[in-house]
Amino acid sequence: MVAFLLAKALGPSNVWALSMPYSASSADSREDAQKISHILGIQFLSIEITPMIDSYFELFPNLSNLRRGNKMARERMSILYDHSHDLKALVIGTSNKTELLLGYGTQYGDMASGINPIGDLYKTQVWQLAEHLGVPEEVVKKSPSADLWAGQTDEGELGFTYRDVDRLLYYMVDERYSLEELKEAGFDPDFVAKIYKRMRDSQYKRRLPLIAKISQRTIDRDFRYARDWGK
Repeated sequence: MVAFLLAKALGPSNVWALSMPYSASSADSREDAQKISHILGIQFLSIEITPMIDSYFELFPNLSNLRRGNKMARERMSILYDHSHDLKALVIGTSNKTELLLGYGTQYGDMASGINPIGDLYKTQVWQLAEHLGVPEEVVKKSPSADLWAGQTDEGELGFTYRDVDRLLYYMVDERYSLEELKEAGFDPDFVAKIYKRMRDSQYKRRLPLIAKISQRTIDRDFRYARDWGK
């Protein structure tokens, strides 16, 4: 969907799509990336990350799936930022509001970007906008997955559906319902507590690194600007 937005806003010739498959990546993911790029007429480049990832895995063969997934996500972002320098281009983020609030992403991996056009849209809103923009139905309807290991799905790993959690997050975050108000609205208290804990525990991913305050004007404490200065 982000590729569709960029092609529409900037023109296809100004958009690069980088596909960075690993040997265990789904063939469908590779085909979808090529299909979308072809439909939009944007620049497409495929970079196999298997050699660099496997050389690291050989040193640490007993890595958990989580550590393996994080390593791949950060390797991909490293490649994106290298090419952004070469192309004098911005890395565009694709993390949605649901993922950001839940901390469901890799810090300095898929969560990194120069601009994120969909970071204030819940996953269900992303689906709606994707349908409106004409993203192929088979792409919109397939199970959300970071494709970090065979058979991995977002909802299977999270233990709940995006539609269920989006409704809760809307009332919890946007409407600022209290815990008592959420209970009165019919939300399961155990589910509310689980999501609240995820949000609280992942707060560090949504802010700049903590800086020990030593000077009079410390970055992200006293030295803050809501907008860019410009030139």
